[in-house]
Amino acid sequence: MSQSAILVLEDGRSFTGESYGAAGETFGEAVFSTGMTGYQETLTDPSYHRQVVVQTAPHIGNTGVNDEDPESRRIWVAGYVVRDPARRPSSWRSQRTLDDELAAQGIVGISGIDTRALTRHLRERGAMRCGVSSVDTDRDSLLAKVLASPRMAGADLSAEVTAPEAYRVDAIGERRFTVASLDFGIKTMTPHRMAERGITSHVLPSTSSVEEIVATGADAVFLANGPGDPSTADTAVETVRELLRRDLPIFGICFGNQVLGRAFGFGTYKLGYGHRGINQPVQDRLTGKVEITAHNHGFAVDAPLDRASDTEFGAVEVSHVCLNDNVVEGLRALDARAFSVQYHPEAAAGPHDAAYLFDRFVELLEGTK
Repeated sequence: MSQSAILVLEDGRSFTGESYGAAGETFGEAVFSTGMTGYQETLTDPSYHRQVVVQTAPHIGNTGVNDEDPESRRIWVAGYVVRDPARRPSSWRSQRTLDDELAAQGIVGISGIDTRALTRHLRERGAMRCGVSSVDTDRDSLLAKVLASPRMAGADLSAEVTAPEAYRVDAIGERRFTVASLDFGIKTMTPHRMAERGITSHVLPSTSSVEEIVATGADAVFLANGPGDPSTADTAVETVRELLRRDLPIFGICFGNQVLGRAFGFGTYKLGYGHRGINQPVQDRLTGKVEITAHNHGFAVDAPLDRASDTEFGAVEVSHVCLNDNVVEGLRALDARAFSVQYHPEAAAGPHDAAYLFDRFVELLEGTK
């Protein structure tokens, strides 16, 4: 017999459904992801730490779970919300069900609710705190706990997801370059994409110093994705400023884009409901090309779209922009060797439109060499 569960948003709206995954209680920021596939990569993306993810696609779990697709060492979402979970997986790669995997990792979820109504509510009111529980199904009781839970604004989370110690991912074939990657919440596919291009990556904890970065012998620095509010990343911002002063080439994505933006002197701000999913349209302003891209961010860089900005490190311009809302999706330094994008070009779980950015990074390194 299924166990009842309830989801309560901080503004008081509630949804009743059935327990999915682990029984229990969880709290986090309710956000929606528009990807129709790739749920395993979503669940294991450290950028989703402390977030309750609502899948807008109604049918989730149909391909099961395997040991090849995780993007990190564990599931990071705080909770999971789906409408119609698959009754049984149907994929030759499946090794177990999504329901069993969520339960095994202690991830509390809810199914059988109107995720379209929930998504529309978040779309109109913005991302907000929520609670999901199958042990306390009293709306008022759970709402009180939600209102006592921490907000995402002001949350410093990268230290909670970063690798506890440095590790190395070797180049595939001949090593051409060495890159030091600051791990704010890196996904497995990112150093793999660099390895495919002859880059050996030294993945370092997010708190690593300039001296520790330089000691790897790196030809360049990569700033990874990650969770939390970039306004809390003062130490990382100062580290990146010093790396810029030393003229080390830098490539950043997602949280790394925000850290680089702050290093240039730009501010950051929280988006109303963020961009999440694998179908977000972005224009590369250098080429005019429109890419369909993978996103997961609730914060953005505040930089002017109509002109280049003068910074301590020379002129910096917005290189990419989201076509849905004109949010800054990338930065390019005109006088320094640094660029970044707000999305995930490693393309796990797709699409592959932005893979050229790793080639652009290699071209920057070739110019350095």
